[in-house]
Amino acid sequence: MFATKPVLARQMITRALDAGTPAAWVTADEVYGQDPALRAELARRGLGYVLAVAKSHPVTTAIGPRPAIELAKRLPARAWQRLSAGPGAKGPRWYDWALIDTADPAVTGSTGPHWLLIRRRISDGEYAFYRAHAPGPVPLAQLVRVAGSRWRIEDGFAGGKELAALDEHQVRSWTSWHRWTILALLAHAFLSVLAAAAPASNHAADDELIPLTRNEIRRLFTGLCQQLPAPALQLHWSRWRRRHQATARSCHYRRRTLNRQ
Repeated sequence: MFATKPVLARQMITRALDAGTPAAWVTADEVYGQDPALRAELARRGLGYVLAVAKSHPVTTAIGPRPAIELAKRLPARAWQRLSAGPGAKGPRWYDWALIDTADPAVTGSTGPHWLLIRRRISDGEYAFYRAHAPGPVPLAQLVRVAGSRWRIEDGFAGGKELAALDEHQVRSWTSWHRWTILALLAHAFLSVLAAAAPASNHAADDELIPLTRNEIRRLFTGLCQQLPAPALQLHWSRWRRRHQATARSCHYRRRTLNRQ
C-alpha cells in the first residue's frame, strides 16, 4: 500500500493543477519525501515543496552524499535558529532549525535551490529532516511555515475521527464507506464553519473565555437537540469550561515562553 501512495499523490496533484487549482507549496510526510519522481514532478511544475525524509536518507552536498543525520551532527551551534512552526494546543511550537544547501540528482533541469531542512526539538534534541526546494531563494522562516502547515492536515483527520466518527465505519462495501465518509466530512465541516464564524466573546465579562471550539459546539448542539439540561444551565457550564481552558492555555503559553529562553 505504501508503494502506491506517491503514485496516487502525483496523479492527484497533476489532476488538480491541470484543473487550475492554485498552489505554490506542497508538504507531506516521509512516504512522499522518499519518492524522487514526485519531487521531480513538483519541481517541473514550478512548485516549492518541503517533504519529510528519514534520518538515513542520503543527501548530496559539497562533501558528497551523506545520511541526513550525519549532516545534522556536523553543524556548528551558530547554524541553528529558533523559530516557531506555528501555533499549537499549548502555544507556539518552538524548534531549532538549520538549513543546508544540497543537490538533488533526481531533479534535473529545474531552477531554484535545493536544501536539507533540519528540525531539532528543544526538550530532547530529537531531529526531523525535510527535503526542500523553491523556484527561487526564500528565507528559512518561509520553509518553517510550510513544514508546520502539515500539522493542520493531521489535525483535520484527528478532528474528523474525534468529532464526526470518520474512522468508525466497518467498510463492508465501497458505497456504504463512501456515504459514511461524506456525512462525516460534512459534519466536521459544519462544526468547523460554526467555530470560525463564532464571535470571540458575547459579553463584556467574557474577555477571559477562549473562543467557541468545535468540541464545545458539538457538546452544545447535542445537548440542545436532546433537551438534556435546561439551555441556560448548558450555556453556564460552557462558559465555565471556556474560562477554565483560557486559564490553562495562559499557563501553557507562559511555560513554553520560559522554556524557550
